[in-house]
Amino acid sequence: MTFTEHLARGRSLARTAGDHAADMFGPMITIGRGLRAHAAWAKNWWATTPKDKRGPALFLVLAVIAAVALLPYGPLLALLALMGSAAWAGRERVAPTPPAPDTSNLKLAAIYTALTPYLVHESDPDPLYAHGGEFKDAFNSWEFDEEGRLVRLELRYPAYFTDTEPQSRARIEQVIHGKVGRSREYRFTWDEEVNRLQISALPPLPGDIAAQRFVTAAGELVLGFTDTTSTNRMIPVQQDGAQTHQPPVLWRTGPRSAEPHLLALGAPGFGTSTLLRSLALQALPQAEIVVVDGAGTGEHACLVGRPGVLTVETSLHGALAALEWAATETQRRLDAHNHAKRTGSIAPADTVRPLWLLLDHPSELTELAQAEGRPDPQELLETPLRHGRSAHVTVVVVDRLDALERIRPSVRTACKARVVLGPLSQHMALDALGGPLDITPSSHTPPGRGYARLGGAAPVRLQVPATPDPLDDEAPVDQRDAVIALLPHADTRTESTADLAPVPQAAHPAEPTLVANLGDLGHLSAIEHSRLDLPPVELPPMPAAPQVPPMPSEAPRYH
Repeated sequence: MTFTEHLARGRSLARTAGDHAADMFGPMITIGRGLRAHAAWAKNWWATTPKDKRGPALFLVLAVIAAVALLPYGPLLALLALMGSAAWAGRERVAPTPPAPDTSNLKLAAIYTALTPYLVHESDPDPLYAHGGEFKDAFNSWEFDEEGRLVRLELRYPAYFTDTEPQSRARIEQVIHGKVGRSREYRFTWDEEVNRLQISALPPLPGDIAAQRFVTAAGELVLGFTDTTSTNRMIPVQQDGAQTHQPPVLWRTGPRSAEPHLLALGAPGFGTSTLLRSLALQALPQAEIVVVDGAGTGEHACLVGRPGVLTVETSLHGALAALEWAATETQRRLDAHNHAKRTGSIAPADTVRPLWLLLDHPSELTELAQAEGRPDPQELLETPLRHGRSAHVTVVVVDRLDALERIRPSVRTACKARVVLGPLSQHMALDALGGPLDITPSSHTPPGRGYARLGGAAPVRLQVPATPDPLDDEAPVDQRDAVIALLPHADTRTESTADLAPVPQAAHPAEPTLVANLGDLGHLSAIEHSRLDLPPVELPPMPAAPQVPPMPSEAPRYH
């Protein structure tokens, strides 16, 4: 054997002998450690005993020893007692694990410390928030879930805090949201009368609701779904193959609507085109739609050639022609309604059927028009936006959130209904929604998640129904099938089972008008309008109605 092998074998034998020795002499080592502990105790006792009491104490000890020695089996019992006491005193003691700190107290203390610089004033003689203060003096109640995350918190703040200023509120909300966790949404409820602030965590919204026929009244459309505390209405929906009830965000359109037009903004990939498709599918059974795809990505190709879809434009030339026709059609409808009111007759059926103008990313067409020196397509929305309520014309504008400055002020002013999808800051919320947002957005936003604000109401959370492009092979099959089932009729690529309400026919022969090619998409569908056959009435002379520009004959289909 080599020297290395001898050395390794020697180490193994020594380790084995050491283990056996430890097992054999372990009790003796324990007893010896205990005897040393007893000797140390006796030495300490003798040192702390006063000198005038040492003699009596020593006499008492000797008397006890003599008494034990005279007892039968006394020395043996005393020896056993001493060994047992030494074994107990010499045992290996494991230090108890220190209790874990209460995470709720740590988080609340962190929130209190973070709020102190913003809620304290140097002239306050008795500050509610002070450096090194106790958070229980300022926090009334709190609640944490099983994972240690804050669910609810109610705190007080000094009366001199400017709680009526949105900037001051936003600063406090940002500080609290950063301390309690950015992965959740929190609602902040300010009570200025008693200087109270309530923070409550919001549960996630359902993101698995696909496009379907929703139970709504005439003129109502479902923008998405929200919390049960934000609305007092529930509608039945199909979710995961079962029927459930969810709280919807309803947008009422038509002549009696306070918010007849909608402006939706969002980050790329967060569902603005999905929202536009969802609204188109809901409006098609009772309305006619004109779609302008400013991005030119073909997101709405599934609507080409469908009954009720007048045109789907992706070029600047076609968009200008379609919007010019929509402006003239709005004026024609408005003149027909005014004439019917003045004569006491019924407005023609083709002026009562709703008309929807759906514009996806019009800011890109605006930039293209400026580069080519052509009119801005947004200028042609002036008449539909101003008179759309009376003429049964609804305008929906969808664009990127960073393109808000390129949207004309007339469009932003007329669109009282607002939707924002995707990540959102407090500053952008004030500009995009037209009002402060009392909910801190989460850092993790799923597609279709955002906020909606209808008129002067408070913003609510929103989850848009999953309405993908049925021609997108990467979308889930079940969601594509749900969209296909809602399309008005069948074509070579998709099959539809949805039944549409019959389109009212004109009472008199129509006069179709056609024009030549409008651009990249070819021809638009012809629009037929019946003559106004009204009884003769003596009326003041009216200005001649503008000539309705014709629409192209037919739009091509995407294959």
